[in-house]
Amino acid sequence: MSFLLPCPNCGPRDVYEFRFGGEYLKRPGPDAPSEAWVEYLYLRANEAGAQNEWWYHRLGCRGWFLALRDTRTNAVLEVYRPDEKRA
Repeated sequence: MSFLLPCPNCGPRDVYEFRFGGEYLKRPGPDAPSEAWVEYLYLRANEAGAQNEWWYHRLGCRGWFLALRDTRTNAVLEVYRPDEKRA
């Protein structure tokens, strides 16, 4: 299924120009227990509804950004650079 994904640098583009980077999760600290790292690396909520996700614009500006996307409808609610807003 194709949809438009608005890149913060390049504007709306076909989703096939991008690579999905996974759900946004807060990275554990360097002294975090191994269980926290296992959860960060392997466990995903994969919930139906709005979720923050990483996207990479591979055929455009080659930049990473975050998108708030409804996984049920693929409607993109918001996009922003990681330094613009805390997800």
